[in-house]
Amino acid sequence: MPEKSNTLQIDYYLELAVKRRWLLIIPFCVAICVGIYLAFVLPKVYQADTLILVRPQRVPTDYVRSIVSTDIDQRINTIRQQIMSRTNLERVIEELNLFSGPEHADMYMEDKIATIRKSIEVKVTRSNRRTGADAFAVSYRGSDPQTIMNVANTLANFFIDENLKVREAQAIGTSGFLDDQLDAMRKRLEEVEKQYGEYRKKYMGELPEQLNTNLRVLDRLQLQLNERQENLRDAKNRIVLLDNQIKANQNIFADGFSSAPNTDQPLSLAQLKQQLDDLKASYTDRHPDVIRLKRQIKDFESKAFETESGSGEQNQEQSGSPAPLTQNRLVADQVQQRNSTSLEIKDLESEINNLVLQIAEYQRRVEVTPKREEELLSLNRDYDNIQKSYDSLLNRKLEADIAVNLEKKQKGEQFRIVDHARLPRKPVSPDLKRLFIMALAAGLGVGGGLIFLLDFLDTSLKRPDDIEQDLGVPVLATIPRLYQPKGQILRKLNWVMTGFGVLVACVLLAVFGVLVLNGVNPTIELVQQHTDFPIQKVISKISL
Repeated sequence: MPEKSNTLQIDYYLELAVKRRWLLIIPFCVAICVGIYLAFVLPKVYQADTLILVRPQRVPTDYVRSIVSTDIDQRINTIRQQIMSRTNLERVIEELNLFSGPEHADMYMEDKIATIRKSIEVKVTRSNRRTGADAFAVSYRGSDPQTIMNVANTLANFFIDENLKVREAQAIGTSGFLDDQLDAMRKRLEEVEKQYGEYRKKYMGELPEQLNTNLRVLDRLQLQLNERQENLRDAKNRIVLLDNQIKANQNIFADGFSSAPNTDQPLSLAQLKQQLDDLKASYTDRHPDVIRLKRQIKDFESKAFETESGSGEQNQEQSGSPAPLTQNRLVADQVQQRNSTSLEIKDLESEINNLVLQIAEYQRRVEVTPKREEELLSLNRDYDNIQKSYDSLLNRKLEADIAVNLEKKQKGEQFRIVDHARLPRKPVSPDLKRLFIMALAAGLGVGGGLIFLLDFLDTSLKRPDDIEQDLGVPVLATIPRLYQPKGQILRKLNWVMTGFGVLVACVLLAVFGVLVLNGVNPTIELVQQHTDFPIQKVISKISL
């Protein structure tokens, strides 16, 4: 055993590796051969990628705002779920005639769909974390390169079509929702307008804007009432005065002319003048009663003068008749005047009652005006709120209609294929680089492990230092191993075989490296182009 020390004894391990070189060469070659075999026989999985760019809206958002406000990542996730739905994948399977081989004859549709779902991958790329996705790639894996390319392109086209459908459906749905809300708001607005009109019609005359008019009418009615009440008082006074005059004239007519006919006229005329003086004490000369008494006095005086200017006995015999006739006419006129004044009083009382009722009505209107104003303010407030909501919905509806046209004309945000899926030439699985590294590690690891294991299990003395350390006896000299001629030949042959083994290991390593760098299929095609060696048949037999 080597002396235990902190330094690594490289010369000892190199000597040990050379001594047990076949434990390195053989496992290394076997591991490389296994790696090459696996590179040929493992199922090839190809991948086709389609890069899709998220192109922003063409029309500036300052002019037309898109109503599709869903985040691009969320929309991609939604479209991914739609693409991977059972219905869509069944359509892809039917269109591209997938799983049509005899080996898939007994495969259920659920298994086919699950296999396709596992093979689909959507990778989102972003240029800035603050913004949404800038692009995403749709990948599909499988064993047939042509089929993989077709599936990847089909899925990308489905992505684009579904995005257009989703955006258009969202825009149309938003527009339809706004349209329904606008109709409901319009009906509500019409109901409020109808209520407002009915309210104004019902309480016409009590509205706030009619308050000044009602006050002016109320003042005018009050003036008319005062005037009518004053006229009523005058009429009642005339009734009293006429009653007194009629009573006095009737008494004079009954007593005066039977005893002294020549003295009744001055007494009657004096009474009329006394009544005139009483009226002038209360009224002016333009008062109707004053004018009427003046006319009666004038008529009475003119008739009395005609009676006195008569001649003979005829005049004397008839001297008593003019006075009674004049007095009778005077009483009749006064009775007629009293009747007309009574009718006038009735008319005035009727007018006063009507004016009182009108005044009460207008006073009521003035009193309820604040209440009507408050109710109208409430109606106006509701109307204004609904009108604002209606106008806002109308503006949004117009914007939604523009956004729908934007989506239909494909001027909004779109998915555009930048790189179509191409026919894959190099498989992504198995990973030849990883397989190469694993084969190297396995070959060297197994060989090195065996060498160190055998060295660990070998308890014999291998170096002079071991003798000095274990036995405590100094070594004076060492005798090298002596080989017989036959042994020398075997030794040389061993070294030749060692060189051949190293050469084989290098060739295998080079072949494996070419497969890793160039790919299995391109390497096979290259070999078939330059040689007639049926490498494909050999690989098929090896695989079987």
